[in-house]
Amino acid sequence: MNYPLHMDIHPEVTAFFDAGTNTISYVVRDPGSTACAVIDSVMDIDMAAGRITHDGADRMIGFIEAQGYDLEWLIETHVHADHLSAAPYIQEKLGGKIGIGEKILLVQDTFGKIFNEGTEFQRDGSQFDRLFTDGDSYTIGGMPIFTIYTPGHTPACMTHVIGDAAFVGDTLFMPDGGSARADFPGGDAGQLYDSIQKILALPEEMRLFMCHDYGPNGRDIQWETTVGAEKRDNIHVGGGKTREEFVRFRTERDATLSMPRLILPSLQVNMRAGEVPRDKDGRPMLKLPINSL
Repeated sequence: MNYPLHMDIHPEVTAFFDAGTNTISYVVRDPGSTACAVIDSVMDIDMAAGRITHDGADRMIGFIEAQGYDLEWLIETHVHADHLSAAPYIQEKLGGKIGIGEKILLVQDTFGKIFNEGTEFQRDGSQFDRLFTDGDSYTIGGMPIFTIYTPGHTPACMTHVIGDAAFVGDTLFMPDGGSARADFPGGDAGQLYDSIQKILALPEEMRLFMCHDYGPNGRDIQWETTVGAEKRDNIHVGGGKTREEFVRFRTERDATLSMPRLILPSLQVNMRAGEVPRDKDGRPMLKLPINSL
């Protein structure tokens, strides 16, 4: 597919790092207006206490308000397995529409079964305001955006290209971090390689923004790189590594990884667009399925 590039547009990107989950969230502003979007927000959870708070989201809200921005979109690059989305909390404070890839339906079906959700849990993506497809488009103010379907880490992963900036979710990490795992239900290492190649086919000067960074070898946390740097230096796919090499490496590596610390609450919340599920009496309540992942 020929995607509509707008490399002459340089959106203003402000990053917010969540140390508890090593997640980077973003406020992205249209340089020609006050319109902005929030990408991959984080809601705080203390699992031991069963307590949810919104310190990180409040920092983003405070920034948007202080700058006089108008929030139009809350974008989820995928259904995160390692942090909870704060999208509905931010939406309640500032407005905007919540969007995710249309393959959320596959995620809802898969994990609806794992968490034994009843018929009241809708598996049609209706919890979200917009479901994106490959090559779909939308705007922030007057700034055009297009989406690239990039599955492999999960079935619902999308990359959002905003001018000369692409937000890749977990499809890629910084060059010395490599790539994300592909062994969650619905993940596929071969698909992940193919998706990465879509991103690496973008112009070499395209800025890439990561959803996570873990500071390999003790370096400082980073979240911005370029297509050119990833093609040259990425330790998992750079330098022309083949699909076969990547699939073999990714499969062997994934077999050694433990489940993310917050995967069980994250999936239950994020497949509902950031809403915490409730029991029959209306109380916020999470489930703990045994031997299901």
